[in-house]
Amino acid sequence: MKCPYCNASDSKVIDSRTVREGKAIRRRRECVVCARRFTSYEVVEEFQPIVVKKDGRRELFQRSKVIDGILRACEKRPITMEQIDNFVLELEREIQDKGDREIQSSFVGEKVMAQLKLWDDVAYVRFASVYKQFGDVQEFMDQLLELLKEGRKKG
Repeated sequence: MKCPYCNASDSKVIDSRTVREGKAIRRRRECVVCARRFTSYEVVEEFQPIVVKKDGRRELFQRSKVIDGILRACEKRPITMEQIDNFVLELEREIQDKGDREIQSSFVGEKVMAQLKLWDDVAYVRFASVYKQFGDVQEFMDQLLELLKEGRKKG
């Protein structure tokens, strides 16, 4: 494992533990050259489907892209990294269980929007505004009004 600080290719493992419900191993490492510590994760490589974008482009499913999108939406909101990791793990599991070689990006986007709506209305609207590509303020307002109506039905 290369050191992220000095690029030395030799490091020693200080601590190991399973994480993500036993699906990964977290290793605390120390570089034998610069003595700095860093963390690495070891995960089982599973079949990764191709995501078909709205414009027809295809790319491998990347959990980091899903996490980045959620993090942007949840910035300064009361959503923990643990909640996000658990959701993305469940999403990956659902995608794996489907067994499809290709999935539509809309499947991923709709799942993320549904979860954000449960967690936090502000994060949901932030994500929806990018995902649904609101063309103007009226589309944005329509989404907000829909949320307000749903909130009144709940309460």
